[in-house]
Amino acid sequence: MKATFVDIPGIVLLEPKVFSDDRGSFFESYNRKTLAEAGIATEFVQDNQATSRRAVLRGLHYQVKHAQAKLIRVLKGEIYDVAVDLRRFSPTFGKWYGVTLSEENMLQLYLPADFAHGYLVLSETAEVLYKASDFWAPEHERCILWNDPDLAISWPLSGQPIVSEKDALGKRFCHADLPVEIERIAR
Repeated sequence: MKATFVDIPGIVLLEPKVFSDDRGSFFESYNRKTLAEAGIATEFVQDNQATSRRAVLRGLHYQVKHAQAKLIRVLKGEIYDVAVDLRRFSPTFGKWYGVTLSEENMLQLYLPADFAHGYLVLSETAEVLYKASDFWAPEHERCILWNDPDLAISWPLSGQPIVSEKDALGKRFCHADLPVEIERIAR
């Protein structure tokens, strides 16, 4: 698996080694040892899977307690995946990273804990699978507005996305409750 480190420390783009022949293809989508060699020693405790239609935008979600590192991949279709750095003491605090993930490119995106996460469906439908390092804690879940002008995320949109009521009521980044675990970075 090839690991590419992006401009925001901690985010890793992973490209699996794909073996193809006339029968189809095979690749390892998760290998703890391979990830550890890339500097990712996260223990995942939960898998989540979502199916959405074109123009659905989910996020930007995070948890203020029990922050979740995530490993995201697309089983079917194509999405534009976005991560926002919520680590108050990081030099990239408030910066975002976006990448297209698809069943075709087979890329995976690793996000450390303390990042907000969201994605926009670019294909007719998309099936997204992601591993999480902590359990979903609805009482600690928060949402930042997908279209916050301070973040200025360049979503590849034509028109308005389809968002849930919860996501439409997200907070501006400047008013967001940040994860409690953020303080551990200050050392």
